[in-house]
Amino acid sequence: MDSVVNRRKPVIPVIRASDRSQNIQQVSAQSLELTKVIRLLEDPLTANLKERHLFVLKKLLKRSHVGFLLKELTGIAKILNICAEKVKDHPEYVSILNEALKICRLPFLKEKASDEATYAQDVIEFLSHMGCLMRVSDAAVRQQIVESVKSFYSSVAPKQQPDGTDRNTDPKPRTFHSCRFSRLSLRLQSTSPGYRLQLLELSDLAQTLLLSMATLQNQPAIKLQLLQTLQILSGSSDMNCALILNAHGAETICLHMNEPDPSGQVLFCSSEILWNLLERGRKDEVTAQLSSMECVVSLKEAFFHLLMNGFQHADLQLRNDLLVITTLIAENPNSLLIESLFAKQLMGLVTFPELKTQNPLVRNLKLSYSNEDLKMKKLLLNLLVLMSKDFSALQLYKEEQVMLALLLLVKPLAASSERRSGLRHWSSVQQEELQLQALATLATIAPLMLDNYMSCQGNACLLLLLDWCIGQDAFFGQGHGFHGAGGRGSKKAQMRHCIRVLRSVTSSGEESINQDLCDQGTINQLLGVLMQMEASPDEEDDITLEIKSDIQLILSALCEADMHRKELFGSEGVEMTLHFLRKGSDRFYSGLGHNKLLLSTVDCVWSCVVGCYTTEDFFLVREGVSLLLDLLTWSPRCVHGIVLATLLELCDNANTPSHILSWRDDGGQTAPRLLLQLWRREEEELGVGRNQHGEITDPQKPILSHHQQENTQPPLPANRASAAVLEISENLRSKIYSIFCKLGFQELPGLSTKDYVTLSIVRRYLDFKVGEVWDEISRELSVDGVRPVSPDQESLSTICKMAEDTAKKVTAEQSSFLERQEKENVSEEQLMYTEVLRERQT
Repeated sequence: MDSVVNRRKPVIPVIRASDRSQNIQQVSAQSLELTKVIRLLEDPLTANLKERHLFVLKKLLKRSHVGFLLKELTGIAKILNICAEKVKDHPEYVSILNEALKICRLPFLKEKASDEATYAQDVIEFLSHMGCLMRVSDAAVRQQIVESVKSFYSSVAPKQQPDGTDRNTDPKPRTFHSCRFSRLSLRLQSTSPGYRLQLLELSDLAQTLLLSMATLQNQPAIKLQLLQTLQILSGSSDMNCALILNAHGAETICLHMNEPDPSGQVLFCSSEILWNLLERGRKDEVTAQLSSMECVVSLKEAFFHLLMNGFQHADLQLRNDLLVITTLIAENPNSLLIESLFAKQLMGLVTFPELKTQNPLVRNLKLSYSNEDLKMKKLLLNLLVLMSKDFSALQLYKEEQVMLALLLLVKPLAASSERRSGLRHWSSVQQEELQLQALATLATIAPLMLDNYMSCQGNACLLLLLDWCIGQDAFFGQGHGFHGAGGRGSKKAQMRHCIRVLRSVTSSGEESINQDLCDQGTINQLLGVLMQMEASPDEEDDITLEIKSDIQLILSALCEADMHRKELFGSEGVEMTLHFLRKGSDRFYSGLGHNKLLLSTVDCVWSCVVGCYTTEDFFLVREGVSLLLDLLTWSPRCVHGIVLATLLELCDNANTPSHILSWRDDGGQTAPRLLLQLWRREEEELGVGRNQHGEITDPQKPILSHHQQENTQPPLPANRASAAVLEISENLRSKIYSIFCKLGFQELPGLSTKDYVTLSIVRRYLDFKVGEVWDEISRELSVDGVRPVSPDQESLSTICKMAEDTAKKVTAEQSSFLERQEKENVSEEQLMYTEVLRERQT
C-alpha cells in the first residue's frame, strides 16, 4: 500500500519496504491496516472522502485477491456492511461489494492449522453478514451473493467426505509467491472445502436468504437464482432445512411460487425446495406451515395451472409432485383442503373420466393416459383414504358420487376384444392397477359410507367381481404396482382385495349389509371359493393364506348372531372347519400365515357352528372336539384362550362332555389331565404361590397372582372393573373351571395325585375368587378412609374368614392326597421288597 503512504494521511497505516523491522510484526501490521481502513470509512472527518475510500478499498481487495484471511473476516464483514450502507447514496461502492463477494467464492486462508477452530465463530458471523447484504437493492450485488453461496458447494468434490477432508490424501499447503507475500515470508493454506459448509449450517445465512425473497418481486432472474441456491442449501443439510423451517420457509416458498416467472422454472425450484424440507426436515412442521388457507390456495392454483396447461413430461411430473404434497397436507387434521374448495375440485378429477361431469375445471380436460396420468389418478385415490377421517370429506364424497366411480373402476376387466375402439382409454395394465387401487380405497371408505355403498349396490358389484376372480377365462394379471403383489399371471391380487373389502363392510356389524350378502348366497359362494382354493394344486403362499383367513372371518361375521345363517353354513361349512383344524398343526410356525388361518378357523367354529344344534351335532360326530383338544396339546399359550372358550360354548350341548372325556392324545393322556396341566402352567405364569407339590402356600391368598400382590394402584372408579374381576377374563383359569363344572369333579379318568391336588383348587376357584373380591372391597374402603358400620364390618370379616377357612380345608385335603400317595408308595415298596426276598429264598 505504498500509494497510501505517499498521501501521508494519519489514518492509513504506513508500511515501507525498507522497514525490515516490520517483518517481525507482520501479523499485527496487517491487522492494523484493516483497523485503520475501517476508521477511514467511519471517522466523521474522512467519512465523505469517497474517492479515497474507493482507492483504499481497491488496494485492500487487491491484496486479498487470493482469498480472505480467517483472522481478518470480522474486519472484512464490517467493511462490507459500511459499504452496503453507503451504496444507498453512492452507487460507486457497488463495484467494491461485487469484487469482495467474488473473493468470497475462494476458500478462506489460514496461517496455522489451528486457525480453523480459533476463528470458527468469526466465519459464522461473516457468513451471516453475507446474507444481510441482500438488503442492497442492486441486482449485481444480489447475484454475486447467491453465486458465492452456490460456489461453496461446487468447490466440494464428490470424492470428499462431508466434513471436507479428503479420503485418500491430505491437502498440500497452498503457498503464495507474489512479491508482497514473498517479502512478508507468509506461507498460507486454504481451508478445507467443507469447512465453510459446516459453519454455514451454524449461521443465519439460509434464513436470511429466505427472508430476502420478499424484496425480489421486481428482479425475477435474481429470484430464480435465489431459489436455486435455497434448493442447494435445503438438499444438502438437515440443519439448513431446520433453519429454513424456523423462518417459516415452507410457507414462504409456497406463497411465492405462483408469482410471474418468465423462465418457467420458479415453480419447479419451489417444489424441489418443499420436497427437500419434507425429506430432510420435520415433516409435521412442513405440513403445518402448508396447511394455512393461503398456502392451500397457492397449491391449488399451481396444480390446476399445470393440469390445464402442462403438456411436457416435466410438467406432468411437477403436477404429480404438487399432488403428493397435497396428500401429505391432507394427513394434517387442521388442513383447510375442504374449506378452500380444493378438495371439491379434486373430487371432480377422482370421478373423471368414469363419470360425466359439468365441472368446468375438468369438462374440457383431455388426458393423455400416460403413466404420469396414471400416477395422478392413483394419487387421487390415495387422497380419498387420507381425507376419509374427516366427516365433512365423506359428505363431499357423497355429493360428488365418489362411491359410484370407485365401483365402476372395480368392475371385472374387459377382454381386449371387448374394449372400446377409436377412443383413447387406459391400457389393460393401467386399468388393472386402477382396479386394485380402487379396491384398496373401498376397503377403507366403504365401511364409513355404508348407506352410499348400499345405494350403489356395492355388494352385488363385489360378488360379481368375486365370480370373475374364480372364473376360468383367459386373464393374466401383470402384478404391477404395490397392490398387485403376488398377482402376476392370475387374478389372485383382485381376489385378495375384493375379499378385503367384503371383510371390512361385514365387520362393521351393519345388519342390512350382512342380510343383503346372505340374500345373494354369499355364504355358499364363499365356502365354494374357499374349498376351490384348497383343492388347487398351486403352492400356498402368504397371499393365499390371507384370502382363506379373511373368507373365514367374513363367514364368522355373517353367521355369529343368526341361527338361520348357521344352518346355511351347514355340513359343508363344518367340513371346511374340520379340514383346516386337521391340517393346522403341520405348518403352524411356517411364517406364511398358517397360524392366522388356524385362529380364524377356530373363530369360525365359535361363530358359525356353536349355537346351532344341527351344526354342533355334526361337528361332534365328525370328531371336532377331539381336533380342538389336539390343538390344545401342541399350540402356544396365545391360542389356548380361544380354544378353551370354544370348548366351553360347545359344552352347552349335552353330547359334548362325553366326547371330551373319551378323548386321548397319542400318549394316552386324558382331557381332564390336560386341562389341569394347563391350569398349573397358567398359575406358574401368573406367579401364584404354590409349593413343589402344587399345594396352597398362603391360605389368605390362595389364587392371588404375583402381579395382583404387587399392584398398589389407587381405587378405581365405580364404573370400572377391579383387578380381581379383570383377572377372570385375562387368563385361562376361569375357562378351565367352567369346563370342569360341565364335566363334573368326580370320577374323572386318568388323573394322578398331583392332578387331584390341583383339582381341589379348581373346584374351589369360585369361592376363592368371591373371597378375593370381598377382600379387595375391604382394602379399598380402608384406603378411602371409610369405616363400615358394625354389622357390615362383621359381615366383611366373616366373609374373609370363610374364604381363609376354605383355603385351609383345601390345604388339608391336598395333604391327605399326598399322604395317601406316600402310603401307597411305601406299600408298593414293601410288596416289591417282599417279592425280592421270596425269590431269593426260593
